[in-house]
Amino acid sequence: MSDSPHSQPAEEVLSAHDTSAEGLSEAAATERLETHGPNDVVEASARTWPKILLEQFDSVLIWVLLAAAALSIVAGHAVDAVLIAVIVVANGLFGFVQDYRAEQSLDALRELTAPTANVRRGSETIEVTATELVPGDVVELSSGDVVPADGRLLEETDLEIDEAALTGESAPVSKAPDPVAADASLADRTGMVYKGTNVTRGSGVAVLTGTGMDTEVGAIARELAATEETETPLQQELDELGRYLGIGVVVLALLVVPLLLFRGTEPVQAGLTAISLAVAAVPEGLPAVVTLTLALGVRKMADENALVRSLPAVEALGSVDVICTDKTGTLTEGRMTASRVWTNDSVVELDETEQDGTSEQVELLLRAGALCNDATTEDGDPTEKALVVAAEEYGFGVETLREENPRTDEIPFSSERKWMGTVHGDCGYVKGAPEVVLSKSTRIHTADGPADLTDEAAEGVREQVKTFADDALRVLAVAYAEDPDDMDSELVFVGLVGLIDPPREEVAEAIAATERAGIGVKMITGDNVRTAAAIAGSLGMGRTVTEGKEIETMSDDELRERVETADVFARTSPEHKVRILRALKDNGHVVAMTGDGVNDAPALKSADIGIAMGVRGTDVAKHASDVVLLDDNYATIERAVERGRAIFDNVWKFVAYLLSANVAEVALVFLASLFGYLVLPAVQLLWINLLTDGLPALALGADPQSGDVMERPPRESDRGIVDNRMLGLIGGTGAVSTAVMLGLLFYTLGGAAAITPYAMTMVFTGFVALEFEKLYVIRWLRETPTFSNPWLAVAVVSSLVLQLAVLYTPLNQYFGTVPLGVADWGVIGVVLAAALPAYLAVVVLLKRTTPA
Repeated sequence: MSDSPHSQPAEEVLSAHDTSAEGLSEAAATERLETHGPNDVVEASARTWPKILLEQFDSVLIWVLLAAAALSIVAGHAVDAVLIAVIVVANGLFGFVQDYRAEQSLDALRELTAPTANVRRGSETIEVTATELVPGDVVELSSGDVVPADGRLLEETDLEIDEAALTGESAPVSKAPDPVAADASLADRTGMVYKGTNVTRGSGVAVLTGTGMDTEVGAIARELAATEETETPLQQELDELGRYLGIGVVVLALLVVPLLLFRGTEPVQAGLTAISLAVAAVPEGLPAVVTLTLALGVRKMADENALVRSLPAVEALGSVDVICTDKTGTLTEGRMTASRVWTNDSVVELDETEQDGTSEQVELLLRAGALCNDATTEDGDPTEKALVVAAEEYGFGVETLREENPRTDEIPFSSERKWMGTVHGDCGYVKGAPEVVLSKSTRIHTADGPADLTDEAAEGVREQVKTFADDALRVLAVAYAEDPDDMDSELVFVGLVGLIDPPREEVAEAIAATERAGIGVKMITGDNVRTAAAIAGSLGMGRTVTEGKEIETMSDDELRERVETADVFARTSPEHKVRILRALKDNGHVVAMTGDGVNDAPALKSADIGIAMGVRGTDVAKHASDVVLLDDNYATIERAVERGRAIFDNVWKFVAYLLSANVAEVALVFLASLFGYLVLPAVQLLWINLLTDGLPALALGADPQSGDVMERPPRESDRGIVDNRMLGLIGGTGAVSTAVMLGLLFYTLGGAAAITPYAMTMVFTGFVALEFEKLYVIRWLRETPTFSNPWLAVAVVSSLVLQLAVLYTPLNQYFGTVPLGVADWGVIGVVLAAALPAYLAVVVLLKRTTPA
């Protein structure tokens, strides 16, 4: 059997499947069911919930945190260990919920299967459960049915099928049993029907050529099951950070313990110092702060019609440098509209026309289009609905018009005829394919009435059809017959109607905004080349088009070159979308992919950011995505990217803040230990981390975005969150903090041979105050106005109150602190005043020498 039943005559397909138009016998069907299995989409390799749960803890940073918890237990600080464990478990449970929901994408594919089907068995038509269908079965389809499996048409009557979920074709496809070229794209295989698509009109009979996993939907299911989850840049960078921290902790221990023992330090004291350094090196609150900050972003984005299903996707949106977008409903409104008409006199834009200024020919054309029509404004074929809406907007009451001109006869549309006719008393109206209607016309309606249709006039009509088509308009011709008996040969040509799924008004500016932000926009659609190019041009995109059949002839290297220059990909299949995505990613791009259909699911799942349509999107697409657009609007993507960039800025600020604090802690403890002082025990280091990693870091998540957030280019894909600017900030401010804290230590020790509670309290409290000062300096580096975040001020004041509690309440016995006097606070004030210009000098230098 050929793999191209669409290119073979129906009789050959029947013969190849050893069946006939009367269908299989029950015995043959039973035998084939045992051979081919049920007509169901089977999940190839399911991830069980225990496996998903365990995967949440497969992170180097998590293991470093758990190691810190174990060290805290060894040091006798069980409370500290519990605190770390709670953070780790909460973070893991949140990730589990997100991942488990994403695994439902394959289950949603099962739901596309029609529950029952009408099949010919033993020369009679019976209803069977769709899972019992086998190759060679002959099924009957009618309006409203879900196609139960892939099949080759044997016969049809006015059959139209909505294949948008599978091919991306915006309008229902007229079907015909005739063979097409072997290399025809999926959308052009008019002799085939596909599992999961919907019959919108007419009826048909098809022999099944593929069931279950051997269908187009089954191929998508296999692709979906084989597609690996893509880690976002932030996930990758946090894992890398965890690895560096883990190595650093081990290196510190290996260096410090032998060094202290060599200097004569007691083994217990050397061990406690190593534990303190390990605790100081690990930002315990980083996973929780990242999670909660992203969650805040999720809430804000939901208010802006972007529902985020995967938390890290919030930040990853801000890293995107290419957006691959569907056309229908995303760049366009997702509905057919009659936008332009042509009569013998002129072209008229309907949306710009006042009723009083409309010619008699246009009125006749809209009247005919409303009467030769089975739709209403709410229901029916999309093209016919568009004609009814146009007539209503012009001023016709279509329902009244039909009552006053009752239909007495009709010639229904069929894919062979390509026209439809209705009779209303002594007049008949026709609409259909322009060339067909033109061939049946002998006269043309003018301002002075009917006139002979000359060759020159006919050629003018053809030129106008081409002009409409070049503007992405779907063209219908309208005519009337003065004698209804002559509807097949003696028509009076009235004019043309150009229909379009119009671009959304706000999309052109949104595309311009994303391009100003350094983000490339590429349209990937199942529509034809002419329509795709015209829509792209109207939105200000480039018109360089690559067709799906071209992609099939390209090597991976050739496609990697083409994706850099092509603006539009037309007539694409699911495989094409995945190849385009992989080529872009291989070129180093961070890619967001939009989609709504079953065919989009593999690409959505393997994209850096998969964006599904919430209104018209299938459940399969939504479950495979990271973000769901609640309004199916490209402009929402632009706003989401803007929000993602702002969130990344905030993540950058608190990662820099946390790591600079940890570096200063490590340096201070390490250098002090060389002089024989254990200045900050583990409990104080954990408390410092809790105060800095807690409320203030969380409040950074509410920082407003800077004004230039959409004027910068995207982050380079190989530029981690810990970039040169952050490293400079960590090193510079860490050196300043360490220097002033060592100065404070030696000042308060007053030459004492061992650490004193007073000196330890001063350094402990001074370090906390210094961190809050540095926090505002870091915000200035990212162009954040100083007093723009009242929540941050509340968080800092609250944390200072907590610090006072461990100085002036019985809690001080657990932290080894003593109350401080007014003079002591004066000393800390001097330290803050000395550190501030040094911090600012570091920031000014970084602004001049490193990219934002």
